[in-house]
Amino acid sequence: MIENTKFQSAYNFAFLDERTKREIRRKILKAVAVPGYQVPYSSPEMPIARGWGTGGLHITLAIIGREDTLKVIDQGSDASVNACSLRQFIERMTGCATTFDSAAASLIQTRHRIPEEILTEQQILVFQVPQPEILRSVERHENKTRLMHAEADYSKLWVSLYEAYVRYGSLMRGAGYPVRVNGRFMMSPSPIPRWDVPNLSGARCLYLFGAGREKRIYAVPPHTTVEPLEFEDVRFRVEDWHGTLCAYSDQGQAFLDEIYEEDSTRKFVVNDSNFLDKLRGGPRPPQRLFQNPQ
Repeated sequence: MIENTKFQSAYNFAFLDERTKREIRRKILKAVAVPGYQVPYSSPEMPIARGWGTGGLHITLAIIGREDTLKVIDQGSDASVNACSLRQFIERMTGCATTFDSAAASLIQTRHRIPEEILTEQQILVFQVPQPEILRSVERHENKTRLMHAEADYSKLWVSLYEAYVRYGSLMRGAGYPVRVNGRFMMSPSPIPRWDVPNLSGARCLYLFGAGREKRIYAVPPHTTVEPLEFEDVRFRVEDWHGTLCAYSDQGQAFLDEIYEEDSTRKFVVNDSNFLDKLRGGPRPPQRLFQNPQ
C-alpha cells in the first residue's frame, strides 16, 4: 500500500493533467446536450496504443472521483487481459475501489457489452468504441459523412440494409447495429450484439462513448429514445437461441456464448460473467427482459 501511494504521488490524479480532463469534460457535456452527435476531442497520448480502449479510458479518467467504485468489462468478462490491464492501471492511478459486481459499481467501462442487470441513475457506463462513424461502411470520406449527418441524409445506410436483406434474407448486422438517437442522429452503439441494443432506449443510467483513435466522444443521456433501424415489414430482431438454456444456470433470457468442451460437446453459457455468478449463487438479479417483435 505504501509503495502504491508513492507511485500515485509521481503522477497527477487519474494520470491525465487537469487541463486535459477539463477539456474532455466539456466535450462530454456537449455530447450529452446533443444525444448521438460525435464531438471531436484531443485524444491525448496514453501508455496504451490507440485501438486498445484509449477512448473509453480517456472518459473514465476524466470523470472518475476518489469515492467512485470501478468495474471494467471486456466482452462480458471481468477476467480478460484487456479488462484486467485497464482495471489495474486505473486503480494504480486513482486508488479507487474496484469491483466485479455490476450493481456495486458507480462507473463501468465496457468493451462490446452492456451488463445484463438494470443499471441505475447513480451509474455511468463508458464504452470503448473502435469505429464511431456508422456511415463509414457506405461513405469513406469524413467530410461527406459530416455533411450527411448535418443534413440528416441517411439514404445510403437504408439502401445498404435493404441490399443486405435482398441478398441474405435478413438485415445481416451481427454487432454495432445502426440506431437513431432521440429521433435525429444515426449512431454506432459500438460493436455490442443486437441483444444489447434495446437496453440503450429509456435507460436510467448515462451512456458515454469514447473513440480514441478517431478522436470522438458521443453520449446517450438517461431516458432517451434509441431506435434500431428497421423497415415496416422487416423488423429488427435480437439474437435467438430457440429455447436453448445456459448449461450452468438454466437461464435463457440472457446473451449466450457458444463453447465447446474437450470432448467436442457444444454448450451455451451466459456471456456476462458476473451475472452468471449471481445466477449460480441464488435468485436471479433484476434484469431487463424483452421480446422479439412478431
